[in-house]
Amino acid sequence: MKMTSLKMKQILEERLSNPAYRTSYKRDKDTFRVEWEASKQGITITLPNVVSKYNQRGDQAIEELVDHVTEALRIMNEEHELTGMEKNIFPVIRATSFATETNTGTALVCKEHTAETRIYYALDLGKSYRLIDELMLENEGWSTDRIDEIATFNIRSLANDYKKDTVADNDFYFVAKQDGYDASRILNEAFLEEMKANSTGELAVAVPHQDVLIIADIQNKAGYDILAQMTMKFFAEGRIPITSLPFIYEDKKLDPVFILAKNRPEKKK
Repeated sequence: MKMTSLKMKQILEERLSNPAYRTSYKRDKDTFRVEWEASKQGITITLPNVVSKYNQRGDQAIEELVDHVTEALRIMNEEHELTGMEKNIFPVIRATSFATETNTGTALVCKEHTAETRIYYALDLGKSYRLIDELMLENEGWSTDRIDEIATFNIRSLANDYKKDTVADNDFYFVAKQDGYDASRILNEAFLEEMKANSTGELAVAVPHQDVLIIADIQNKAGYDILAQMTMKFFAEGRIPITSLPFIYEDKKLDPVFILAKNRPEKKK
């Protein structure tokens, strides 16, 4: 039997059945929403996307979705404290188009990074994390500077293991620990300085999506083309895409660049 949005809706209603939840379906948008009855906080699921994943991966796609939704709803319904959880606070990189407030209108704690990226802060909860908002800081009496200092310290404590690939005399390094903070390692200045010190060409870095940091030791024009294609491919495939533009790392600064075929990149104005 062919899977349809309505059939998927029925499956999700059954799998997410809970007397504390309220579910609804919007036919015009083909979306299914599950939320806490009391707080109205919840998640909206685009059904055609789930059907597409189901057609590719079968029941496993539904299992993963139900796990993610259940975990997200659990987190929404809990009170989280920062004091005593300092070691679990990390920075996360997002695109500048990413929301700056929660669904309930509370401002998320964030900081400008580059023209393409912004820094947010996450409280790691094991299987998932929660982005830190202004209300959480207010309740703890914490400043933005304090959360930034703690998160920056913690990102330096993570391992920076990478895989290396050499193409047309250019070296590419991939950090992909799958811990949720791969792209965040771009904020580890000591790591970037170490890579810069060991590079023989121009150092470029890219954060196409949350789960990878690409560092490239560019030796020739072909290197820029390869990096551009690689970054675009990762960006298109990423679960949480960030930016398809790589950066040149020079003098402890990150400059987004447009990479033109067969040419050295031009810095973005």
